[in-house]
Amino acid sequence: MKIWPFVAAAALVALLIHRRRRLEPTLLVGGALIAIVLCVYGSGAVKLPNLETLLVDIGQTLGQWTYLLVGVLAFLETGAFIGLVAPGETAMMLGGVVAGQGEINVITLIGVAWIAAVAGDCASYALGRRLGREFLVKHGSRVQIGPERLAQVETFFEKHGGKAIFIGRFVGIVRAVAPFLAGSGRMPFRRFIPYDVLGAGLWATTFIMIGYVFWQSFDRVLKIAKEGALGLGIAITVIAGIVWLVRWLQVAENRARLERDLDTALDRPGLRLLRPLVHWARGPLRFFIGRLTPGQLGLELTTLLAVAAVGSFAFLGYWILIGEGNASGLDSPANRWAVHISQPALVDLAKALTTFGAPWLMEPLCAVAVIVLLLRRRVLEAAVIGIGMGMTVALVQIAKHSTDRARPGNGLVDAAGSAYPSGHAAYAMAWIALAVVAVRVVPALRGRWWLVVAATVLAALVGLTRLYLRVHWVSDVLGGEGAAAMSFSLVAIVALVVAFMRQNAAPEPQ
Repeated sequence: MKIWPFVAAAALVALLIHRRRRLEPTLLVGGALIAIVLCVYGSGAVKLPNLETLLVDIGQTLGQWTYLLVGVLAFLETGAFIGLVAPGETAMMLGGVVAGQGEINVITLIGVAWIAAVAGDCASYALGRRLGREFLVKHGSRVQIGPERLAQVETFFEKHGGKAIFIGRFVGIVRAVAPFLAGSGRMPFRRFIPYDVLGAGLWATTFIMIGYVFWQSFDRVLKIAKEGALGLGIAITVIAGIVWLVRWLQVAENRARLERDLDTALDRPGLRLLRPLVHWARGPLRFFIGRLTPGQLGLELTTLLAVAAVGSFAFLGYWILIGEGNASGLDSPANRWAVHISQPALVDLAKALTTFGAPWLMEPLCAVAVIVLLLRRRVLEAAVIGIGMGMTVALVQIAKHSTDRARPGNGLVDAAGSAYPSGHAAYAMAWIALAVVAVRVVPALRGRWWLVVAATVLAALVGLTRLYLRVHWVSDVLGGEGAAAMSFSLVAIVALVVAFMRQNAAPEPQ
């Protein structure tokens, strides 16, 4: 008989009883089951199976089916409110463990989970817009959403606004219901989707990587578990401190007091030399604190972060896969599709459209746009176009020299060099950046966002022509588009911060 399992079970039961009014039913039931298992184990009646052997067996059994399992559960997490019954984090971590064993690819798994999670949230959002809050009030009890739980989520939603979609992804009941409430509350989809893409991507990546790293460091995890919980205690302390700091900074009076105390400290003789550095850094700090902590994640910032996240994942993820000798499952089918539907008239049209992503057109066009913007004294917009295009060209060339990937062998136009990434697909993304700048800068075009939609369609068509002309694989096109999306959005984020600093520049000390 072992004493520590009984002690742990007693402590867990006491915690459940103390917090019974605040914990979700699934947590109460799960905690009770854990307490029972601890007691049975402590009595010596049952011996636990070897954890490593058990996980190996699970990984070998699931194999490639893990992609489907993780994707379906990520979709149903919010799309069918199943997250109220079975937390999706468990499936994500299990998928990460299987990837850590080498049965599947972790990059592909994250991509599948990310796309499925966003799709589930969008489905729940659409249901919310169609059915309304009354449906949830009437039928919510069937999926464990009673009046108290609904009120709890709505309070959270009202308090945090748009960022409830992002933060709520990590809060069980909020994650399952928030997209539906966003739809029923008529939250604009253009505001909903950036928060959702960021939250879903971070959620899927976090829990899949926990399982992946756990398996990769299995021996070290066991050693830490045997030696004590020092690391866990430090982690909890750091997280609790970050949470407290964020909540403290949410109060405007606290932020003002912090600035006053900082100015007082800088008046001391030994710290006066730091004044220029502190006043220079104050602008970016105000920007991020002002945008993040009070629940006002600026829509522009959030959208750019979402674009940067998706773009960097596509570009770097495919780069890693290709470097490891793997390929996208869509590459060969798409090439066969292009051969099957090939028609002379469509080939001529594709050859014409593909020039809209040619470097000899896009690089001079962006250079002219930069000159015009500088003449109009729109330095930040010029920087976004110029530096963004420069970064895109650099990333494309670096990746091409690094991967040296073979092109499809049945191309309809001449193309030299490595297939990954597609330069035409990458450079065509500049049309979107040019359209956004034009709508913001040119008075006659302000508010005409259909230009951005048209530019997006054009960029997508250029990518499709590279597939139709059989000079690139699907992964090449998506990787090129990702490189450009990452480059332009990161430069735009910096420009947004600089613009904020200019508008809220602190007065120079006397």
